[in-house]
Amino acid sequence: MSTSPSTSPHRIAYQGEPGANSHIVCRLHFPDWEAIACASFEDVFAAVESGEADLAMIPIDNSIAGRVADIHHFLPDSGLHIIAEKFLRIQFTLMGVPGSSLDTIRTVHSHVHALGQCRGAIRELGLKPVVAGDTAGAAREVAESGDPTQAAIAPPLSAEIYGLEILREEVEDEDTNTTRFVVLSRELVEAPADNGPVVTSFIFNVRNLPAALYKALGGFATNGVNMTKLESYMVGGLFTATQFLAEVDGHPDDVGLKRALEELAFFTTDVKILGVYPADPFRSS
Repeated sequence: MSTSPSTSPHRIAYQGEPGANSHIVCRLHFPDWEAIACASFEDVFAAVESGEADLAMIPIDNSIAGRVADIHHFLPDSGLHIIAEKFLRIQFTLMGVPGSSLDTIRTVHSHVHALGQCRGAIRELGLKPVVAGDTAGAAREVAESGDPTQAAIAPPLSAEIYGLEILREEVEDEDTNTTRFVVLSRELVEAPADNGPVVTSFIFNVRNLPAALYKALGGFATNGVNMTKLESYMVGGLFTATQFLAEVDGHPDDVGLKRALEELAFFTTDVKILGVYPADPFRSS
């Protein structure tokens, strides 16, 4: 299955302001598509569901910060399907208004996760962190302020978009900082079997009974299926029911995974496949 854009105009929605990492990954993988900025994840899902956008680019995991909050609330009931995954090496840049310098800045503005991932540079420069709703939004606000004492930590594209000067590049603490994104579609497009590595994402519920999860997962072990993700969430704010988001290597038509999913159904409720899509080459790099 190809996620390359066709010759007809298409739109892909992302959360954040122009210049955000989600915008960057849209430009990298869908360069000829129109990227639509949305204020919230809920707006991104709504844009695809309504047909305003053809696809969505959503961050789901970060190698430093872990899972992205809120996504698990929208994904199971959205009616959208995962058709691809993309990985982006995160690079943060310290930027300020024209004429500012490392000597003039006193505060640094960014998303809480970005601030947490750049603690070393912030501490070294003696800056006061200020939490903003979005990395690119922080860059825009600093640009609008015209204040040489304010700086922003944001992706390099933000400096270009908002006319800021780069004061220091690659201020992130870890050079392995990577975010995994998933591409969502209204249409179910499954990767073919026997055509390279495939990831299958699904959700399921277990009842609050002894050994329920152990029994539910036993089939994956006995059938030699590699499970790469297992995350739990409360259902409806209750402590008596738990929903799990899981990802495994393989295609549902593979004999081992097919048997594992059949066994899973015996011990769970509401098993739902969210997507069957090609594994990004980054996984094996």
